[in-house]
Amino acid sequence: MTLIVFMTKLSVNINKIATLRNARGGNIPDVVKVALDCEKFGAQGITVHPRPDERHIRFKDVYDLKAKIKTELNIEGYPSQKFVDLITTIRPTQVTLVPDKPDAITSNAGWDTIENQQLLSDLVDEFKAVGVRTSIFTGTDLKIIEFAAKTGTDRIELYTEPYASDYSKDKEAAIASFIEAAKYAKKLGLGVNAGHDLSLENLHFLYKNIPWLDEVSIGHALISDALYLGLEKTIKAYKNCLKETPELLD
Repeated sequence: MTLIVFMTKLSVNINKIATLRNARGGNIPDVVKVALDCEKFGAQGITVHPRPDERHIRFKDVYDLKAKIKTELNIEGYPSQKFVDLITTIRPTQVTLVPDKPDAITSNAGWDTIENQQLLSDLVDEFKAVGVRTSIFTGTDLKIIEFAAKTGTDRIELYTEPYASDYSKDKEAAIASFIEAAKYAKKLGLGVNAGHDLSLENLHFLYKNIPWLDEVSIGHALISDALYLGLEKTIKAYKNCLKETPELLD
C-alpha cells in the first residue's frame, strides 16, 4: 500500500509590512529583512502584490526580494503591461493572475475565465515560455475552473473570502463548494492554491478538508497576529494548522 503524504506550503504575503513602511517613509520596517525572517522562521514562500499606485509593495521591492530570498517568490497582480514586463524580467517561481482593477483595495473576486479565455491563455503561454509557474485566481464555479484549465495554467488559487465569512455561521456549509471545486480542479490536472481572509481560526478546517492544497497565501491576518504573538511564533502557529493533527503550542 502506498502512503500519500500531502504538504501544503505557507506563503507569507508581506504587503502589509510595506504599507506600514510607506506610512512614514524611510525603510522601517525593512521589507526584505522581514521576508528573510519569514523564511528563517519557516515560511516556504513569500507573496507580494504590487499595484500600479505602489501603495504598499513597490516594483523596486520586487527586484530587491528576488535577489535575496531563497524560497518561492509568488507575485500576484492584474496583468497590465508593466506587470507582465515585471514577471518576464524577474521570472519568479509563480505568478498569480488576479482581476483587480487599479483602484481595488484588495482582491474581491476571481476571474471570469470564460469571458477572458483568450487573454488568460496568451498570458499563461507567455509566462510559461520563460519558466514561470502560473496560477489563476478563481471562485468555486466549476465551469470557471474548467475554462481555467483550458488556458493551460498550472494551478488555480481559490478565492476563500466567502469561506472565511461564513465559517463562524456554519463551517460545513462554508467549505462545501470549496471541496467540490478543489476535487474538480484536481481531476482536471490542476494544482490548487488558496488565499484571502484565511486565519488561525479557519485554516486548519480548510486544510483538513482539502489536504492536497499546494499552497496557502496569507497576509493580513498573519501580520496582524504577529503584532501580538511575534513573527516567529505566528508563522509556527500557521504552519501548525497545516498538519493533520496540530500540536499544542506554547
